[in-house]
Amino acid sequence: MKLLFLSLFFFLSIPKLNSEKIIWNENQKLSWEDFRGKPMPSASFVAITNSGISFHYSYSIKNGVMEVEYSVESFFTPESSWYIPDRVTPHILKHEQAHFDISELHARMLRKNLAGRKFSKKIKSEIESIYQQVEQKRRAMQTKFDAETDHSRNEEKETFWQKYIAQQLAEHESWK
Repeated sequence: MKLLFLSLFFFLSIPKLNSEKIIWNENQKLSWEDFRGKPMPSASFVAITNSGISFHYSYSIKNGVMEVEYSVESFFTPESSWYIPDRVTPHILKHEQAHFDISELHARMLRKNLAGRKFSKKIKSEIESIYQQVEQKRRAMQTKFDAETDHSRNEEKETFWQKYIAQQLAEHESWK
C-alpha cells in the first residue's frame, strides 16, 4: 500500500505559521475586533482582510484502487488583517466580510472540483493543478472585486457584488 500525505496552505500574504485562524462560518460574521494586525496609515485603503484556503489531502492505493481523502477550509487571519479605527464604517466591514466570503466561495469550488473525481497515478500533480486553477480564480475575483468597487467606495458596484457573492455561495451550497 502506498500512502502519501500532503498539506498545502495558500494565503493572500503569508501569515505567521502559528497564528490564529478564523474558519469561515455562515453564522459568524467578522467584527472589527477580529482585525488585530498593525494598521498601515499610509495605505490608500482603511482596512485589509487576509483570507485564503487551507487544503490538505492524502491518498492510498489498495488493490489498484485510488482512495483520496481531503479537507478544504477557508480562513481569515486576524494578525495579518487590520483597519484604521477612526476611518472605518459598518459599510467597510461588510466589504471586508465579502473578501472572506469570496475565499469561502472558492473553497466550495475546490471541493466541487475534487468531489467524486477519479485520479490517475499522477494524483499529486492533478490535485495541485486543480488547486492552482481555483486559487488563480480566487485571487482574480478578489482583485476584480476591489477594482470594481474601488475598495468599497463605489456603492452601486458594492451592492452588485454583495448580491453576486451571496448568489454564488447559495449556488455552491452543496459543497459547504
